[in-house]
Amino acid sequence: MSAPKFATLGCRLNAYETEAMKELSGAAGLQNAVIINTCAVTAEAVRKARQEIRKLRRENPDARLIVTGCAAQTEPETFTAMAEVDAVIGNTEKMQADTWKGLAADFIGETEAVQVDDIMSVTETAGHLIDGFGTRSRAYVQVQNGCDHRCTFCIIPYGRGNSRSVPAGVVVEQIKRLVGKGYNEVVLTGVDLTSWGADLPAEPKLGDLVMRILKLVPDLPRLRISSIDSIEVDENLMQAIATEPRLMPHLHLSLQAGDDMILKRMKRRHLRDDAIAFCEEAKRLRPDMTYGADIIAGFPTETDAMFENSLKLVEDCDLTWLHVFPYSARIGTPAAKMPAVNGKIIKTRAAALRAAGNAKVSAHLKAQHGKTHHILMENAHMGRTEQFTEVSFETKQREGLILSARITGVLGTQLTA
Repeated sequence: MSAPKFATLGCRLNAYETEAMKELSGAAGLQNAVIINTCAVTAEAVRKARQEIRKLRRENPDARLIVTGCAAQTEPETFTAMAEVDAVIGNTEKMQADTWKGLAADFIGETEAVQVDDIMSVTETAGHLIDGFGTRSRAYVQVQNGCDHRCTFCIIPYGRGNSRSVPAGVVVEQIKRLVGKGYNEVVLTGVDLTSWGADLPAEPKLGDLVMRILKLVPDLPRLRISSIDSIEVDENLMQAIATEPRLMPHLHLSLQAGDDMILKRMKRRHLRDDAIAFCEEAKRLRPDMTYGADIIAGFPTETDAMFENSLKLVEDCDLTWLHVFPYSARIGTPAAKMPAVNGKIIKTRAAALRAAGNAKVSAHLKAQHGKTHHILMENAHMGRTEQFTEVSFETKQREGLILSARITGVLGTQLTA
């Protein structure tokens, strides 16, 4: 008998939860199983999940194959119907010890084969905290799960449930443990990170959590924030950007589009000018700030003029690291019923956005020549600057070390030092 194998698709949060499942399944004594943690963000993501399941079954013909994650939560019947699949478990169930104890039994009965409850009834974040998921230099801390918003293109709330927050005290204690273990950087993660605190007593904001972490964990060298919704950023977070050098000058923004009509049809809560104003203000407070952003190409009803507004946003917001998503209809979302853009046009627009993003990356890399950065080493030959830019070293460095180095050149998408 062998220990379980895991395959993870999708976001950083899924990767975090896979680490939790490794611990839970190990403690339960699960043997000879393959677990695939799926993503549902696009129709393509679900197609990839089905493809991966078939591949894993071919590679592991005698193992039990268990499907979980967002796609399992949103459309369990899709995976239950696949001959390759032995069990389907939901996003809540995958984080519960009893689920894994049941799966570790010799026989999975029909009632245990599909365990997917109503995610909207969940009111707590998973209590399973992982001390040290990531590289040995950087740890990821899940502080929030779920989303209360209903963007018309997005299926994720139906996979993750409504927003729930990990209390600040629990987060601070975990980060103290991570620093004690030698981690030099912590990244706060969540599905809708800027909604953190709305369900807690006194309704604190993400900025309150950031300031509290930096105050109560003075030995933490670097704190990083993952994807945020700029319209929800509070005064304390802006103050932290302006005054806290330990908060890294890199923000990934959930922008999605740069045209007001498309943003309204997406049911986003910001307009184009809001995004530009935020980026300008954060950069004024922190001149070395760099931005990443999610942008969708070819959302239903998007005209050439509307797309040009999204393309111009790359310059207007001074975006560097783009995640470009060609629009893909998700059955069950309002956008799937809207007039679609031709698939070839979507591909062309996505390529134009990627080209604009590549040009911004090149400009960013060139601008670093001769500058000195504090670089966190992820392995012996590669580290990242405060702005999350990769830096390559010829000489071996110690993993987890933060070192000061002068940038000497550019090699592909990496800096050299």
